[in-house]
Amino acid sequence: MTAGLEARLRSVGIGLVAESPAVSVFARETCVAMVGRSAEGVFSLGSTGMMTENGLAYLVWREHGPLLAAKGAEVPATAAQVESIRRFSEDLKAALQLTA
Repeated sequence: MTAGLEARLRSVGIGLVAESPAVSVFARETCVAMVGRSAEGVFSLGSTGMMTENGLAYLVWREHGPLLAAKGAEVPATAAQVESIRRFSEDLKAALQLTA
């Protein structure tokens, strides 16, 4: 990770928690994102979710609204949880300098 990327992540409170040659895992508070990385070092944002008592849960939308879906469980997502995941995803995209 470059010093510039590290500084951008730190400025929005996001930390690198795990990394392999192809995937990096970033987190802030209870939000977590998997980010793919090509051999050329190009990032692509993958799934973003939230750590819950059921493990990592992803935000999904059903007929009745947003849910946090984890292995074996789906629970309604609060407006605050939806907003937290949205802000985290936007901040991470900006720090990684992703346009899409």
